[in-house]
Amino acid sequence: MKGLTGQDFQRLSVIYTKEGNRFLSKLSSIDSLPVIFEKLMTRAKILQPDLILGDTILGLTLEILSQHQIKGLILDVDDTLVPLQETTVSDDLQRWVDSLRLYLPIWLVSNNLSENRIGAIADNLQLPYLLGAVKPSRRKLRQAMTAMVLPPQQIAMVGDRLFTDVLAGNRLGMFTILVKPMVNPLTGGQAYPIHDFEVWVSQILGVSLHPQHYLIKPDQSSQK
Repeated sequence: MKGLTGQDFQRLSVIYTKEGNRFLSKLSSIDSLPVIFEKLMTRAKILQPDLILGDTILGLTLEILSQHQIKGLILDVDDTLVPLQETTVSDDLQRWVDSLRLYLPIWLVSNNLSENRIGAIADNLQLPYLLGAVKPSRRKLRQAMTAMVLPPQQIAMVGDRLFTDVLAGNRLGMFTILVKPMVNPLTGGQAYPIHDFEVWVSQILGVSLHPQHYLIKPDQSSQK
């Protein structure tokens, strides 16, 4: 992402999501960049995931969740669970969901407006879902959290996007987990320009994005 030109920004703005378009429209003026970045620097922490998995969601195990006292999951859908170009739930994903559903509630919360797509994926996984979430808006996430009857710090927001999934979860005080996008094995070399752009901007703001598989927290009871 080094050496981005004005044309690069313009191309990204065309493919960016609604909230990204609003952000990138401000970047169209080079004179405005220092002002925008100065303001965003003070908000870098809100883009910092609590955990960078360094793997797709299939690498998120019950052991990792237990280490962080997570008792509920809210999952993004597109590219987090199923590649955007795909509609079929993989056997690996089905097994992953089945291995966790016995231990904690799981909700799907997607920005996608397609009832056909998100509803079909949720039905296949037998999970409750909300679509049209407009993350980083918090409204739909609050609905899922209310249904779980858990405090936000015990619920993990899991997704592949910093400016939607991580930002929305952090705004609510949830435990946020950044995962790698789910890749179609037949198109393994696929590019993710939106994801790459968000990573680039976040690193400029000082966000640490080094993968951590899981952290064993100190036993607080022994320190009393």
